[in-house]
Amino acid sequence: MTFRAHILGAAAGGGLPQWNCGCENCNLARAGEIPAQSQSSVAFSANGVDWAILNASPDMRDQMARARVLHPTDLRVSPLKSVLLTNGDIDHVAGLLTLREQQAFTLFATSEIHRVLSDNPIFDALNPNFVTRVDIALNQPFELAPGLTACLFAVPGKVPLYLEGESVQTDLEGEQTVGVHLQAQGKDVFYIPGCSTMRPDLSARIEGADMVMFDGTLWQDDEMVVAGLSQKTGQRMGHMSMSGRNGSIAAFKNLNIAQKVFVHMNNTNPVLRPGSDQRTQAEQAGWTVAYDGLELDV
Repeated sequence: MTFRAHILGAAAGGGLPQWNCGCENCNLARAGEIPAQSQSSVAFSANGVDWAILNASPDMRDQMARARVLHPTDLRVSPLKSVLLTNGDIDHVAGLLTLREQQAFTLFATSEIHRVLSDNPIFDALNPNFVTRVDIALNQPFELAPGLTACLFAVPGKVPLYLEGESVQTDLEGEQTVGVHLQAQGKDVFYIPGCSTMRPDLSARIEGADMVMFDGTLWQDDEMVVAGLSQKTGQRMGHMSMSGRNGSIAAFKNLNIAQKVFVHMNNTNPVLRPGSDQRTQAEQAGWTVAYDGLELDV
């Protein structure tokens, strides 16, 4: 048995190429010169048979079709045992609507994220006779799939864009943005696709991990502003950048982590271009830049 991760989607919301974006990366991806990437989602299994999906991407249907490990094993028999949400962002919950086809699985999330779903009646399409919604408290281990234990913890972040008010706090710590500590076969994996700040308690939590999958949204904080695509910095969107004194590469430099993997890259991020200077810098710092279909053994 192998504790395994399968990257279903490596990009942030909008994917690569994003439908309305003419940036360098998106144009290269349309031309087939760099790999296209779908929106953020990853599957984990402790035994190679039973799988849990972390975050339900809008691209879920195609992602599952491409992932042989998630193909049905018989008539309406799926390897999918559960789905876990780390926040209420559209690119992490919209794919639930693809999973409405009378298939039994457990939907895990904090009570705050479940409240966001229950406030929108479209998610009632998930038939409760098949889909069991389970509230998960922070810092309380639970079985995510056979042989796979998970524990949710707060990380600095913000509420989903569609719930923002006039004033937005981007370093909230609570149930609206969580990381996941996964354990199987004596191994420790952390999945943190959204994080605005690396605080000492988070560094201490992930120290010594066998693998950390971490927020790789932007290379630099003003990336989208400089590109003329947005007035929002990475920090305003609730994400750390990879580079810079306060970036994730620097924050992880002295941490003892066996495998470091960037996930959730925005379409503007130059690390999505194989051979770019930024990609080389990330790889030289010991990082793997995730891509759709990447399989990793812990």
